[in-house]
Amino acid sequence: MTEEPVVRLRGVTIRRGETLLLDGVDWSVGVGEQWAVLGANGSGKTSLLNTLSGFLQPTCGEVEVFGKRFGQTNWNDLRKVIGVINHTVADWIQDGETALEIVVGGIHSQINYWGRMTKADVATARETLAEFGLSKAENRTWVMLSQGERQRVLIARALMADYRILILDEPCAGLDPVARHRFLEFVDALAQREHAPTLFLVTHHVEEITPGFDRVLLLRQGKVLAAGPKTTVLKAPLLSEAYGHPVRLRQSGGRQILELVES
Repeated sequence: MTEEPVVRLRGVTIRRGETLLLDGVDWSVGVGEQWAVLGANGSGKTSLLNTLSGFLQPTCGEVEVFGKRFGQTNWNDLRKVIGVINHTVADWIQDGETALEIVVGGIHSQINYWGRMTKADVATARETLAEFGLSKAENRTWVMLSQGERQRVLIARALMADYRILILDEPCAGLDPVARHRFLEFVDALAQREHAPTLFLVTHHVEEITPGFDRVLLLRQGKVLAAGPKTTVLKAPLLSEAYGHPVRLRQSGGRQILELVES
């Protein structure tokens, strides 16, 4: 028996006034696939993710998550399986929240958790923090965490909430080179974990696509330019078309590095 796709989009179009944000997007995500989403500014990446997470309603087309269609299923029930890590979520967290409190909040699907932390909650959260190398940071407040630590705390919180889909929206923005390298190693390990959630890594940078991501969705002007195995999508001609400039690729440490071709 064939499993239902994790995500299926059929003819998804979003128009706001005279602006066409997405134009007839078809996309299917299978069980066990880990996707990177690439495209230039204005290509539709944010609109696509906001549609997938239920924050933006299509003008036309269908969106299904685990076989349940938006508009025919309770939206709040679908949102419970989708976690989003972006700057908006980070901005909601109060400066005085500790890493431990933030992760415990994930158990109860709350930001700035106000309930009583049980011994079981604390033990589970500490185990997760330790797994992510954050044991020494458990009592550190949000305002005192580094950007890299914040990103790992948010992912730890998402895993505690048991999301089946996790959207990482430009998670390396603001990280210095060392923190970026360490964070990408962490995300790559997460992508390759047994029973990992389906990950969508949204990025402008080809070099951030680690070996754990086996699929790439390439957007251009609101349309799907290419979607499929990384080995077939990460090609210089396609990327040159996506970014509107000639590029070349080279291999380094199991990743592709994009370089501009100057005339």
